[in-house]
Amino acid sequence: MPSPQKAKGSSFEREIATFLTKTYNESFIRAPGSGAYVGGKNQSRKEFLHEGQVRSFKGDIVPGQSFTKFNAECKSYQDFPFHLLMTGECKVIDGWIKQLMDVAETDDCSILFMKFNRKGKFVAVESKFTWIADNFVHYRSDTTGEWIIMEFDHFFRLNKDLLKLYSGSTDTKSDEILTINTSAT
Repeated sequence: MPSPQKAKGSSFEREIATFLTKTYNESFIRAPGSGAYVGGKNQSRKEFLHEGQVRSFKGDIVPGQSFTKFNAECKSYQDFPFHLLMTGECKVIDGWIKQLMDVAETDDCSILFMKFNRKGKFVAVESKFTWIADNFVHYRSDTTGEWIIMEFDHFFRLNKDLLKLYSGSTDTKSDEILTINTSAT
């Protein structure tokens, strides 16, 4: 029987997979066994897996078929030290981002989904991509780089199409991004 924290995390992963499936009308599932089978010290496993298998074992969510550059990690915790985001030394989020980026390819669109009791759901995305945001925290750390942190629903209301664009191809055209940015506002 899994620990209560593991069960809580698995439940959140299923919640995110269900949300993404409904949002994009593609099949997203919780990764079997969850966690990064090809991350960290397991990087060498990539040599023996085909592209679809690598995608399936990258993070907590196996993405829909058109999301070839999607990399996601899910964290569900009782609390979070939001005040440490302002110092640039939040070891909790740095650890989560490091875990996310350990399995990421250079051109991946990596997203960290977070849920905290009685506080809500949030996402953290790399600031190397252009995101639509009006209420956000810009987090910069010497260890994890620059990230944008937004409330979950707000992020998807403004960036649903951009997430799909960035996750689907390495050939993003600036005019496609401009069209999406203009239509979202």
